[in-house]
Amino acid sequence: MAGITKKPLGRLGYHFIEGEHVPRHKDEYFLRDAQLNHGKSYRNLSASEIEELVRNRNSSDDWNKIFVSQNFNPKLVKDCQFFGLIRIGDLEEVYLEFHDLKLPVGLYNSKIISCDFGDNVIIENVNYLSHYQIGSESAVLNVNEMACSSHAKFGNGILKKGETEDIRIWLELCNENGGRAILPFNGMLPGDAFLWSKYRDDKKLLDQFVSFTQKRFDDKRGYYGVVGERTIIKHSKIVKDVNIGSCAYVKGANKLKNLTINSSYNAKTQIGEGVELVNGIIGFGCRIFYGVKAVRFMMGTNSNLKYGARLINSYLGDNATISCCEVLNSFIFPGHEQHHNNSFLCAAMVMGQSNMAAGATIGSNHNSRGNDGEIIAGRGFWPGLCVSLKHNSMFATYTLLAKGDYPAELNIQLPFSLVINDDAEGKLKIMPGYWFLYNMYALARNSWKYNARDKRVDKVQIIEFDYLAPDSVNEIFTGLRLIEKWVEIAAEKAGEVGLNGRTILSDKSKTSSLKILAKGIEASNREVELLKAYEGYHALKDAVVLYATKVLVLFCLRENLTTWAKLTSKLKGALETSWLNVGGQLMTRKSVEALKEDIRSGKVSSWEAMHERYEVIGDHYESEKACHAYWSLSNLVAIDDVELNCETFVEYLNKGVAINDELAQRTYESRKKDYQNPFRKMVYDNDEEMEAVIGKFEDNTFIEQTFKEAKDLKKKVQQFEKRLLKAV
Repeated sequence: MAGITKKPLGRLGYHFIEGEHVPRHKDEYFLRDAQLNHGKSYRNLSASEIEELVRNRNSSDDWNKIFVSQNFNPKLVKDCQFFGLIRIGDLEEVYLEFHDLKLPVGLYNSKIISCDFGDNVIIENVNYLSHYQIGSESAVLNVNEMACSSHAKFGNGILKKGETEDIRIWLELCNENGGRAILPFNGMLPGDAFLWSKYRDDKKLLDQFVSFTQKRFDDKRGYYGVVGERTIIKHSKIVKDVNIGSCAYVKGANKLKNLTINSSYNAKTQIGEGVELVNGIIGFGCRIFYGVKAVRFMMGTNSNLKYGARLINSYLGDNATISCCEVLNSFIFPGHEQHHNNSFLCAAMVMGQSNMAAGATIGSNHNSRGNDGEIIAGRGFWPGLCVSLKHNSMFATYTLLAKGDYPAELNIQLPFSLVINDDAEGKLKIMPGYWFLYNMYALARNSWKYNARDKRVDKVQIIEFDYLAPDSVNEIFTGLRLIEKWVEIAAEKAGEVGLNGRTILSDKSKTSSLKILAKGIEASNREVELLKAYEGYHALKDAVVLYATKVLVLFCLRENLTTWAKLTSKLKGALETSWLNVGGQLMTRKSVEALKEDIRSGKVSSWEAMHERYEVIGDHYESEKACHAYWSLSNLVAIDDVELNCETFVEYLNKGVAINDELAQRTYESRKKDYQNPFRKMVYDNDEEMEAVIGKFEDNTFIEQTFKEAKDLKKKVQQFEKRLLKAV
C-alpha cells in the first residue's frame, strides 16, 4: 500500500530525531531531557522487578531502556508493551478519584513508545502512546492513538528546521481572501491580532510580527508532547501533536491535532464529546464540547464552544461563547455571545460585548461573485432575529439591527441607534440614542455582565466594558454633528432658511414636523429616515454629561484635584482625542503609532515586550480617560454655547447626577415592563406562578445595584462639589 514503509522492529521507539537534525555532541533525547527538568533521579530496573513485570504479561524491546524512580512498584504495571527509552515515576497502591471516576494508579494494557511518566499516573487501554511526557497524577485511558511527531508545532504558526514556507499555518482573519492573515502563537492577545491584521500596508511592521513569532519558539526538531499534572484524558480517539496543560479534562474527543490546550489549577480547560479540533490554540479556562469542529483557530481565556459550533480561520476573544452556529474568517474581540443553529458570521471584525441573534447571517457571498468583503462592528453590536447583512458594512458602537434582510451595504455612524429595514415603506429608518430612550436595562446589564464574566487570571490587556468610554463618546460627537447637519438640510427643504441644526434641535416643536433624511448611510437610492431626532440628539448629549461626571468625579477625588486650578492643570493639557479599540483595550492613536514605530525600529523586539507595553499603556488609561472626559465636557459645553468654568463645571456634574438617576429609573422601568406586559403575563395563571418561574422583580440584584451606584455617584459629586467650591 502506498505510503507504508517497512523497518526493523528494533528501530521502533528510537531515532525520533534523525540525521542532520541531531546537533553535534547531542543524542536524540537532548530536548526531551531538557523538557523533563524536574530534578527527579531514575534507576535501572532490578532483576526481581523485571521478573515481576514479565509475570504481569509486560514486554520490552530492551529492559535496560526502562528507568524508574525509587518508589516504583512493578505490581502496578500489567499487559503493556514498551519500546524505546521509558521513564516511570513513583507508583503507589492508591487510586485517583475524579468526579465519579475511581481508578487505581498504574500502567495497564497499553502500547507505550518512548515516553516519560510522572508520579502516580494512570495509563489504561491506550492502543498507541508515543513520545509523550505525562505529568504526575494524570490519567490517560481508553485512547486509540496519542502520539507526537518530531516536528510538532502545537498549533503555533512556525516552521521547524528543514520545513518549507508552504506548510506554515496562517489564520485568515476578517477577510476571506487571506489579505489579513496572521500567524497564531500560544500567548497571542487580541491586541496582537488587531495590530497584525489591521496595518497591512506597513510591510516592516508585518515582517517584525513574523520574526517575533518565529523566534518565540525553538525551531529544533524533537520536542515531546506534554500533558500537565492532574489532567484526565479518557474515551478519545486521536490525540496528535498536542500540548495539554495541568488540571485539564478531555473526554470523548474524536480528534485533537496540532494544538496547545492551556489549562491550570485556577483556569481549568475542558474538552468534551465528539469534538474535532485541528491547528489551534486554546486559552486557559475554556469549555469545548458536544460535536464542536474548529480548524485554524484561536480561543482566548474563559471562552466556550459548544453544541456543534464551527469555528474556522477565526480568533475568538476572551469571555466569549459560540454555540451551534458557524463562524468563518472572523476576528471577535473579548465578550461575545452567539447561539442558535442558524447564526452565521463570516469575514467580520466584531469589537466585543456583542450578541448575535438566531438566524443572523453576516456574510455568504450574496452580493458578489467574489469573496465576502468585510464587516466592522463596534462594541455592543446586536443584529436581531434573522438579520441579513451585506459586505462591506460598518457599524458604530451599540448598534441594534431590527429583524430584516438589509439589501445594501451600510455605514452606520450613529452610536446607540436602532436600525430598521422598513420593507412596507421601502426605506431604512434610524433612531439615534434608542438604547437610552427605550432599553436602558439591556444596555446597563450588558456592561455589567461582561465585567462580571471576566474570569481572566492574567489581565495583561485592560478591557473596557462600560458602554460610555472614549470610543463610544467620540462616536457620539460624530453622531451629534451628523444629526445637526441632517436637521439643517431638512429645515431648508421645509422653507426654514437661515437656522442651523443646533438651533433647531434646541426646540422640539421645530423638529416635530420635519422629515429628516440621513445621507451616506446606505449604498442605495432609497430614503434613510431619521426617527425621533430631537429625543435621540438630547439623549446622546446627556450620555456625554453622564460619562464626564462619572469619570471626572472619581478621578479627581482619587487624585485629590480639589481646586479648579489643580483640575484644569492636570486635565486641560495637550490631548490626543482619537482612540482605537485594540482588541478590547482602548488606546489613544498616539500610543498606537508610538508602539508601531518602536516595533519597526526594534525598540520593541518581541511579543513579550509588546505585552509589557500594553500594560504600560493600561497604567495610563484612567488618567488619559479623565483627560478625554474633560475634553468631552468642554466640547459639549461649547455646543450649549456656555463657558466652562468652575461654576458651570459643578452645574454639569449635578446635571450628570440627575441624568444618572433618570437612567437608573429607566433601567427599572424597562425591566418592569416584562412583569406588566399582558402578553408576557398571559402564559401564567397568576402573579405567583409568574414569580415562581421568572423570579420576583424585587429580587433583581442588578437593578438594586443600579440604584445603589446612582446614590453613590450623587454622594461623591456632593463631596467633590463641597471641596471644590470651598477652595474657590
